[in-house]
Amino acid sequence: MSLKFTFLFIIAFYIFLPLQTSIKQDLVLDRSGFSLHGTLLLTDTFKTPVALIISGSGPTDRNGNQPKLINNSLKMLAELLQTQGIASLRYDKRGIGQSKIKNLNESELRFEDYVGDASAWLKLLQEDERFNKIIVIGHSEGSLIGMLAAQSSSIDQFVSLAGPGRSADMLLKEQLSKQKLVSYFANPLINDLVEGKEVKAPFFLKTLFRPSVQPYLISWFKYNPEIEITKLKADSLIIQGTNDLQVSVEDARILANSSDRAELRIVVGMNHILKNTSQYKKENISSYNQPEMPINKELISEIVKFINQ
Repeated sequence: MSLKFTFLFIIAFYIFLPLQTSIKQDLVLDRSGFSLHGTLLLTDTFKTPVALIISGSGPTDRNGNQPKLINNSLKMLAELLQTQGIASLRYDKRGIGQSKIKNLNESELRFEDYVGDASAWLKLLQEDERFNKIIVIGHSEGSLIGMLAAQSSSIDQFVSLAGPGRSADMLLKEQLSKQKLVSYFANPLINDLVEGKEVKAPFFLKTLFRPSVQPYLISWFKYNPEIEITKLKADSLIIQGTNDLQVSVEDARILANSSDRAELRIVVGMNHILKNTSQYKKENISSYNQPEMPINKELISEIVKFINQ
């Protein structure tokens, strides 16, 4: 073997090696007094699109899972995007999963905290020379978080997956409307919270409207996705499944009709966690705890087509 060939082989080996050993990276983002943990999935090429995937409400981690509901929906989404040449970063929101905060005071948490965290992750991606396009993909409540974060960041595209088209107070009223007595007492409390007033709830609503969570609800209720999406400077894709028990197709239409830069895709048979089920509640909800059940293929096709257009 000639010296020149050996040299070129060594160069090629060291160029190739990082691509094979760093396809998946664990990232830690330092915030004020705590750290956020995320997973970066890379492709085997340089200069690729990258999507920031933001999970939904409650104790939902980077994979789309909750403590007793393991479905791996967002993990599957990231892995399937990777096979299509699209990198992704998904993360545990503050207080959740590996991003747990010792002695977290619920009364100090605000919706804007989640938005600020998402913006910080976007800044990290924007400073990374490996990426040539930044996409925000927000699932459920993550859709609104992503919208708000994208307004102050330079992104290329926005994708809303099962994102509500109405403010959270309106959705909460709708969910409680099936229980007439609860709705009767809850609606005036919700109205006061919308106006920024803390409330005193009757005993049977103390968990939902506990004093420590009211500041967060006040901060959350003031944002209307129908208005916020109009502030985006990037093209948007609104995707909604017909078998979603938590967010309606009408919500998706509201979002899409609010912006002249938004496209709407309705996926038949897909539920809230992006999997194909029937509309029957028992079967639908059972998929929330089926980690091997694949996510909808049409969903991936639509996202990839939108990003590559």
